[in-house]
Amino acid sequence: MALGKKLVFPKRKKKKSRVQNKMGKAPGTISYMGDKERSDSVIFSTFYNTDGFQTKEFRTLDEFLKSEQTGHISWVNIIGISDEPFIERLGKHYNLNPLVLEDVVNTEQRPKIDEYEDYIFGVFKMLYISEEDEIVGEHVALVLLENTVLVFQEVKEDVFNGLRDRITGKMGRIRSRGADYLFFALLDAIVDNYFLVIENLNHRIEVLEEDVYNNPEPIVAKNIQQLKKEILKIRRWIYPVKELISRLIDSEHPLIKKDTKLFLRDVHDHTVEINESLQIYREMSMSLMEMYMSNMSNKMNEVMKVLTIMASIFIPLTFIAGVYGMNFEHMPELHFRYGYYVVWVVMIILFIGMMLYFKKKKWL
Repeated sequence: MALGKKLVFPKRKKKKSRVQNKMGKAPGTISYMGDKERSDSVIFSTFYNTDGFQTKEFRTLDEFLKSEQTGHISWVNIIGISDEPFIERLGKHYNLNPLVLEDVVNTEQRPKIDEYEDYIFGVFKMLYISEEDEIVGEHVALVLLENTVLVFQEVKEDVFNGLRDRITGKMGRIRSRGADYLFFALLDAIVDNYFLVIENLNHRIEVLEEDVYNNPEPIVAKNIQQLKKEILKIRRWIYPVKELISRLIDSEHPLIKKDTKLFLRDVHDHTVEINESLQIYREMSMSLMEMYMSNMSNKMNEVMKVLTIMASIFIPLTFIAGVYGMNFEHMPELHFRYGYYVVWVVMIILFIGMMLYFKKKKWL
């Protein structure tokens, strides 16, 4: 190859990333960063106190703002975060910082907690098992105000049905508590659902262990690799939650009452247990690949052992056949009347003797 000649590689089609969509924009720019198809935002609002509750659906922001009530705890559930003007108007109504709204519409935002003078903002990943038995991760943002909790979701599916039943059925203490307890209950529902995800991972690891031992096919290695990636992704979503809950417990913010912090400690204990389980499953997924490679190596050794034994048996037989297959005229054995039968007897004795020897050595 001539010196100085430039190598030309085929160009790969580059996919525009979400980071590139964000680059160059001013901080606080409300720009939806997600994979869902854009749609209008819908508000499902639940007002409640010790006397009763009321649930309404609002298709327009104006309709919602006109219906706001006082003297109640409000759970405002915003479904759909791709409608940027809607999110911006709602944020202005509640005096939310533009940086908060930027994180609300950024589905790649890592879990975080930010404390402001009048509210507390948090971003989390809501994980649940789909009907196809797949782990689904959805972006959810929470804002704790004095008597209101705002919940921003990409899709309507969530893990809060149990909480809704407690409010509508007046079960437990939630109807007699403030917005900070509702904030805790939402976090508790998110974290509790992580246990279902952990169980799903545990089941998949057990299935893969059986496959590794009984059927170490190439597809098993692919499934192990996919599981490892999924565990790492889930760990990236769940791991920071422990520190965030700890921050809420240690917080001096007036919106979080002292008795609510006692319940947050229980959530913190759950996050510690979940993180420990994730670490164990991560190590198990790595050992699964090692077990797979070891089993494949053992399988190959078994094949090589059989081939070696066959070669060892036929080498002396081939030698005898080769000697008497030579075309020399003066070979004494060629004129021996029973030479053919003698050679066959010798070859059979050699074959049986070698088989018995290999068996005695437990090579067979």
